[in-house]
This record gives sequence, structure tokens and C-alpha cells, in this order.
Amino acid sequence: MAVSGISGVESMLQQMRALVQAAQQGVSDPSELSPTVSSSQAATSFADELSKSIKRISDAQLTAKAQAERFELGDPNVSLNEVMINTQKANIGFQTAVQVRNRLISAYNTISQITI
Repeated sequence: MAVSGISGVESMLQQMRALVQAAQQGVSDPSELSPTVSSSQAATSFADELSKSIKRISDAQLTAKAQAERFELGDPNVSLNEVMINTQKANIGFQTAVQVRNRLISAYNTISQITI
């Protein structure tokens, strides 16, 4: 799950870089600008990737919580190691989401201060 989250973030960053480069060069469509952006990446919007990432983080948190509850109730199929690892994965995913949010807010504030 962590790999797909990282690739989602990398995809978002690549899209953001392409949009910045397109804006700097005055191109309306970033896919025309760089051949490194594939058609599948261009078709997926930043909002869609962000939404998917938030859903994955939420699912990881719910899974970790359910697994912890099963461990607390004495389910022999759930080990403490699994509970701790999945809880940490959910925590890292959440921290990553908070950092992405902070970066987005910072970028928005920077852009809003630009005079036209």
C-alpha cells in the first residue's frame, strides 16, 4: 500500500511540475509541452490523485483500527507485530497527507500574493 501512495505523490508532483513549466512557457496543455508526461498521467487530474490518496489513507487507518480492536478482543489470527506495523503505516500516511496539505496551502498563499 505504501508503494502506491508514494507513486501517487510522485505522479502529483510530476503533474504539478508540468503545469508550472507549461505556465512559464505559456502553453495551455502540459501534455504538449513534455513528452515525459504520458497520456494516462495527463488524463488523471491532480484532484483525482489527491482524492485517491486520501481514500487510501482513510482505508489504512480504518484497517489498522479494526485490526487493533481484533487484537484487543483476543483474536488469535492477529499478532501484535501486525497491529503495530499497520498502525505505523496509517500514521505515516496521515503525516504525509498533512505535509502535502501544508505544502498546498503554502503554494496557494505564495500564488495569491503574486501581483498581476
